[in-house]
This record gives sequence, C-alpha cells and structure tokens, in this order.
Amino acid sequence: MMQREMRLKWRHLLSCLKIRRVSGEKDHETGPLFWWKWRILKMKKHRHRILGAVLFVLYLVLLTYFLFFAEEMGRSPDVRAEYSYNLTLFKEIRRFLLYRNILGWRAVFLNIFGNVLAFMPFGFFLPVIWVRTRHWYITVLLSFAMSLLVETMQLVGKVGSFDVDDLLLNTIGGFAGYIIFVLARGVWERYSGTNRK
Repeated sequence: MMQREMRLKWRHLLSCLKIRRVSGEKDHETGPLFWWKWRILKMKKHRHRILGAVLFVLYLVLLTYFLFFAEEMGRSPDVRAEYSYNLTLFKEIRRFLLYRNILGWRAVFLNIFGNVLAFMPFGFFLPVIWVRTRHWYITVLLSFAMSLLVETMQLVGKVGSFDVDDLLLNTIGGFAGYIIFVLARGVWERYSGTNRK
C-alpha cells in the first residue's frame, strides 16, 4: 500500500514538472523547496537502509565496548596481559569443550557461541545498507577482515589474545547473519508481494 502511494506521488511530481516545462511557467518548486521535498521522498524510499545504517553503527559501538572495555568480559584497563596468541586452528575450541566442567558453561558459551553471535549482526546489517555486499562471499570476506582487525587490535592493545579460532567463529557468525538476511528478505518480498495484490 505504501509503495503504491509512493509511486502515485512520484507520478504526480513528474507530471507537474512536465506540464510546467511545456507551458513555460516558472515554478517556485524547482528551487531549494523542491529539492528538499525530493530528498524527503527519496529518504522514505530508502528508509530501511537508513534504519539499517543507524542500527549497524549502534552495533559497532556496542561491539567495541564489549570487546575492549567491558569489565565483565575481563577488559579492565588496570589488567594488561602479556602478548598472547593462538595460531593452531581448533586448539582453543577443543580446550573449551574438553574442560567445559572445569571452565564452566558460561565460559564455553561466551568463547564459542559468543564469538558466532557477536558477528551475526555484522553479516545481517551489511547487505541491508550496502547493496554490493549482497553476494555471500563478499559478506564472508568482510566478516573475516573485520574479525582480523579486531583480533589484531586486541593483540596490540593487550586486551585479549590473537586467536585463529576466534577468526573462524566470527566469520561463521557473519555468514550466519547473511543467511538470516536472505531468509528475512525472502519473507519480506513474499509478504509485500501479497499486500500489493
């Protein structure tokens, strides 16, 4: 229904411009006022991208806070660990699963599922706001690049450790977010298609 109204508004705007061009009348709406009306209509058309961009920025702020500053995640500014890293794939995942009773289920959840869940919004919101990332491999590549940046910053800032398992889990999270985006988009297109009829 809203898309139909938008189309009618655009047709009306374009027909007014065509009539005035043919008749030679000067229209006060070809100036700044018309530009603002056009921008508002364009913003309404792309409101899902604008909302996605706002939520994406909010997500990045929260992700930065939890990865670098949250005390409950062991990110106290007083505590600065020595440089530590893991370059062996599945080493930390295996350790958390083997010693789950000693480490506790909360630690297992945060280190395995938390790394996946943390990057799911990245894979979801990126295709919403940037059309070029609607190919799965671009989203996966950017998820990996973002995870690599985070891991490197943690290593250099000594607030965590560089872990290839985290790189893998974060990238899986980005891909899972992309799959949710594709499913949500399919549902939305089907729903909006039935409403148009």
